[in-house]
Amino acid sequence: MTQPILVIKDMSIVFSSPDEADIEAVRQVDLTLTPGKTLALVGESGCGKSVTARAVLRLLDRNANIPRGSILFQPEGEAATDIARLKQDSLPLRAIRGNQISMIFQEPMSSLSPVHTIGDQIDEMMILHEGLRPKQARERTVALLDQVGIPGARQRADAYPFELSGGLRQRAMIAMALACTPQLLIADEPTTALDVTTQAQILDLLRQLQSDFGMAMLFITHDLGVVAEIADEVAVMYLGDVVEQGSVYDVFARPSHPYTQALMSSIPKMARKAERVRLSPIKGTVPAPKDRPVGCAFTSRCPYAFEPCATIRPERTEVGGGHHARCHLLTRQPVEAVA
Repeated sequence: MTQPILVIKDMSIVFSSPDEADIEAVRQVDLTLTPGKTLALVGESGCGKSVTARAVLRLLDRNANIPRGSILFQPEGEAATDIARLKQDSLPLRAIRGNQISMIFQEPMSSLSPVHTIGDQIDEMMILHEGLRPKQARERTVALLDQVGIPGARQRADAYPFELSGGLRQRAMIAMALACTPQLLIADEPTTALDVTTQAQILDLLRQLQSDFGMAMLFITHDLGVVAEIADEVAVMYLGDVVEQGSVYDVFARPSHPYTQALMSSIPKMARKAERVRLSPIKGTVPAPKDRPVGCAFTSRCPYAFEPCATIRPERTEVGGGHHARCHLLTRQPVEAVA
């Protein structure tokens, strides 16, 4: 069995404020990533997906910290490094960022420097991490831009981000992330702002590049259709908790947490005019992080909630081989019949 390259164990992320109580944005998350496989992290906006991903590279805000848990990164043949315990901007951490672990950010227009050309920004990665000379780096950059499907790669390398379309900027961001051939790629909603055709092209490109490089991928999205197309495993997040995790087939075929079931029910379905039915939205609203229940985070919106849900956090329960969920319904003892 292939050794995992990244194991996140019992990780919590807390944001502090001088005026209010600390807020636990991510609560005791467990994730495992394996070379050549894609783990999709899904959930509503604000559930903690991006914060979890940024924690892997320690790109959190200054008022955020990781008070508990570990982020063990172990490339093949190397000793494990706990990224959670590395000092911010230390040399060991900087050696990992962009080199062994890269990230495709959600919005390339705000992530790319507007005052530097695309080529200069990609060149810098290879000059810094691999010690290439500027001319060598530029040749590699042109080859990368061509590999990710940017037409006229040599000319586009001299373009500024505002001179490119959204799809080309996203491809340039992918080229930058792959500049040093990372062993783990984090893709934070890389297709959200793209049209359907460009989205399909980007997904095909990521699959092909993953096959070429054999890298592990953490894919963050709220689009379950994209998950079904690109992922091997899926972890469902709600209000900072991973409530269900397993293979894509298991989670889609047998959703075991009420939140996952509600997500599946809310997907629009193709139907004939005579068979039209109303959408089934998830009732209620997501509570503010400071108002999160002590127990199950989904308690206030769950139609099956009962007494212990609000006060006791559910244990991670195995539903099937490698398929887990956090729900009291899975461990609830049936009421004995009265004689």
